[in-house]
Amino acid sequence: MTSSDCSAGYPPRSLLYVPGSNARALEKAGGLAADMLIIDLEDAVPEGRKAEARAAMRAAVTTGFPGKRVAVRINGTGSEHQAADIDAVATLPIDAVVLPKVDSIADLEPARGLALPLFAMIETPVAVYAARDIAADPATRGLIAGLNDLAYELKLPDGMDRGAMSHAIQAIVLAARAGGVWAFDGVYNAIDDGAGFAAEAAEGRRLGFDGKTLIHPSQVEPCNAAFAPSEREIAAAEALVAAATGGAQRHEGRMIEDMHVAAARALLARAGR
Repeated sequence: MTSSDCSAGYPPRSLLYVPGSNARALEKAGGLAADMLIIDLEDAVPEGRKAEARAAMRAAVTTGFPGKRVAVRINGTGSEHQAADIDAVATLPIDAVVLPKVDSIADLEPARGLALPLFAMIETPVAVYAARDIAADPATRGLIAGLNDLAYELKLPDGMDRGAMSHAIQAIVLAARAGGVWAFDGVYNAIDDGAGFAAEAAEGRRLGFDGKTLIHPSQVEPCNAAFAPSEREIAAAEALVAAATGGAQRHEGRMIEDMHVAAARALLARAGR
């Protein structure tokens, strides 16, 4: 796919981080059902293997992932590795660049020249307050909630306690919607806890996220299921669209108007993709 795929159409439901320094993971990634692969040059790569990861990323992207949207997470603004990362992705046919630790629109500047959609990671209290400006920037196509770092910055005793971050999480979604860009939930660290992941993914959809970032292949299928319309939702949307006559009206015990019809049509379009 090409970069144009991120400027139109539906947002990815599942965005799987793939360590750039892990040859086996890169090899297997193309066969997974993730809507987007994020080849990671940042946190998943040891300090001494950054150059190796860049080379492996370039080789993998050049070989291609047919039918798959691909992004690359580069190192953050201020990192000694960022310039080399930007040079490495500049000529590649990728769909987006994931930029970590974006605290202000100034942190977007080094990657702006790539002319690729940017997914800005909101990972600090400063970033949460700046999220509206970041989302409104023309280079930004989506916000990613970086909740591990945010929990650390907030000094939370339990980094898995999303309730303690509820204000910040909703602020990220609000900023994305105000800016007209996509919003993606943060990762779930307990890779062996399938039930916990499913519950968190379902909660993320209820909160308004478009999809979720993932750290393990086992999370892909349940993530896709959580962010896809259910059969019940599809049936309800079909009934609503069929019954709509325009304007406000009563439908199955509640009042609906054109806004509800538009939402139902959007759900059906996404279900049929």
